[in-house]
Amino acid sequence: MPAMTERLRGPLLGALLGLLAACATTPPTPSASGAAPQRDVLQLLGIVPSAESEDYVRNKTQFQLHTLTTEQRHPRTWDLSERIAHDTAEGLRMLFSVDEDIAARLDTLAREPAPSMLSAAIEKAMLERRRIYVYGTGATGRLAKEMESTFWRPFWRRALADPAIRAKLRAHLSENIASDLVGEMTGADRALISSLEGFEDLQLIGRLQLADHGIGKGDVVIEVTEGGETSAGIGTVLGALDQWRLTQGKPAPDYDPAAAAAHLFFVYNNPDRVLLPFERSREVIEQPGITKLNLTTGPQAITGSTRMQATTIETFVIAHALQDAVARVLGRFLDAGEMARLGFAGEDDLRARLARFPRLLSSAKASVPELARLTDLESDTYRDGRFSTYFADCGLITVFIDSTERSPTFRLFPLDTVKEPARKSWIQVWTPARDAGEAWQGMLGRPFRGLQAERYREPFATRIDDPYLRNAALESLKRAGDEQQALYDFSFSEASMRRSGPARGDLGVMVAVGDEARALGESASPFGRFGAAFQARGARLGIVHVGEEQVPAWPGADAIVHVAVGTRDDPFGVDQQIALKMLLNAHSTAVMARLDKVVGNTMTHVSPSNLKLIGRATYLIQSHVNDVLADPGWTRRYGERPPLGYAQANAVLFDTIGFVRTRKSAGDQGAAEVSLAIVRILESQRLQRAVSYEEAAERLRSGGLNGYLSALTAR
Repeated sequence: MPAMTERLRGPLLGALLGLLAACATTPPTPSASGAAPQRDVLQLLGIVPSAESEDYVRNKTQFQLHTLTTEQRHPRTWDLSERIAHDTAEGLRMLFSVDEDIAARLDTLAREPAPSMLSAAIEKAMLERRRIYVYGTGATGRLAKEMESTFWRPFWRRALADPAIRAKLRAHLSENIASDLVGEMTGADRALISSLEGFEDLQLIGRLQLADHGIGKGDVVIEVTEGGETSAGIGTVLGALDQWRLTQGKPAPDYDPAAAAAHLFFVYNNPDRVLLPFERSREVIEQPGITKLNLTTGPQAITGSTRMQATTIETFVIAHALQDAVARVLGRFLDAGEMARLGFAGEDDLRARLARFPRLLSSAKASVPELARLTDLESDTYRDGRFSTYFADCGLITVFIDSTERSPTFRLFPLDTVKEPARKSWIQVWTPARDAGEAWQGMLGRPFRGLQAERYREPFATRIDDPYLRNAALESLKRAGDEQQALYDFSFSEASMRRSGPARGDLGVMVAVGDEARALGESASPFGRFGAAFQARGARLGIVHVGEEQVPAWPGADAIVHVAVGTRDDPFGVDQQIALKMLLNAHSTAVMARLDKVVGNTMTHVSPSNLKLIGRATYLIQSHVNDVLADPGWTRRYGERPPLGYAQANAVLFDTIGFVRTRKSAGDQGAAEVSLAIVRILESQRLQRAVSYEEAAERLRSGGLNGYLSALTAR
């Protein structure tokens, strides 16, 4: 990392880069030696800003989000990539240290009314036999799926299996109570695999999916967004609000903002002051008919990676609010013995539930020595050109989410389809199931649900003005239907073993939650058969268990990680899933950092696949280039250079996107736009000639972006 970064931490760096971002271009200045002025970087590279770039800089300012708190660099992980290269355990501790920000926010949240208002709204909806709609995009969309399929449906399946309890509840709750909570994400179930380009930038799709599910006035709508600015989610909650404030397209004479706010919730993770400049965010934040639940914890452990702390606190708060409401509803109709059979001890209210988080974090931190062994094992597996397979049942969605979110964050191949002739994705996830359909049913607790093209095609074609977004949405719609489920098979079956079974040098990781620890020691169980199959083929084996019991001894296991978390007064199993999420997030991030896919604490391999990520990529290019240009090591060797402007960085990014698309079409999936752009800009500045993409790629092959930047600024 450039030494400059050690001196420009926190607010100073943010202020400097914010000033630079405000400048479209910066005129060249003479070098320190008094030489002739340097050529503008775009002239040097022979780049004329494309129409797409000019449009983005001028007209897409609402998606240039580098001012958000979640997009800033966290001081505790500033030099993560350097530290973890020398000490994996130290790097993991740095990552877990940022989760302490969650504990601090939860401590203040306990004194705020919004969480209890959310729980009360869910309670009222259950008693009135209304529906609960949890919606998100990307990481928060996967959170919404988890609310439905990990917490809600499994609990009701167990509860209603008891004849006495079922008989008592029949008269008081909906007969479809297990289906009354809908967890939906932008793009529906197919988006669990990977986001669909163009969708999240549209308020329209949020409104369309709300209507598609038949969510109406009186239902509870919980829109979850990491940043507080996601267009699809904003469209969802504003669409729900319109059901209250409009009648046949005209203002409703009886509209009561307080009544609407008791049903509509907006959950987000940035301070209001940094969101208010964005028109779409302001429209929600200043709306009295929507209850705001602000869970801001600060910058993420990896800059902008809201799959980490932002979604951790959101999952924890919303899931416990659900569980708290269910406990109060059932307490009206069941006796103490029946409540105990369901796992409710009757000891904790919502505030006490939220206060458990520090204990969960402490347990996760205690696993670091064992987790470091698994992290080293997995990173070595990929470095050797081999693959991993994760195996889970109760923890399936948590494992699946962490696995799929690696792809856009670190620019990896997405999960392989069944049509791939050979494995390309570094990771796959299996679960006990006979085939793909059974695997989807087991994970979701219901049949796969895609977007029906006939409902969305006409609105996309006629109601999206921006041609880029319209074309992207129509193309993505082709990959969002029910037929998509057949492309992905994550069953532990003979077909999967034949297609993508382990080979020597691969890694199998078994993830057990709660009582599943016992199955780890049973050779006839799915866990036992999975472990034996992998070891028989020469693959290495890792075990992760979150629960009270210790993991049984497994001969020849290469890494065993245990996190001690129980289920007292927690029949949803929220605490165990949250502990598992934190563990996997830290682990997978550390694996990628050890593979040079992180520079400092920035995700320089991010894929600029939507307007928000284009803005993030632009800012990363600008930030890292300007860190180097301001470093004394650089100026001593090469003289002063004018800082890179935001418009310049964006022009280079779009040019690089075009180059990478060409390489993709030729079968090369490894090019990373941000890294290529940074190296090409700096090498051209250093040599004062246009450096080609091929030359930039060669520089990256010899030592990665970390090595390249360090060499430029070494003193």
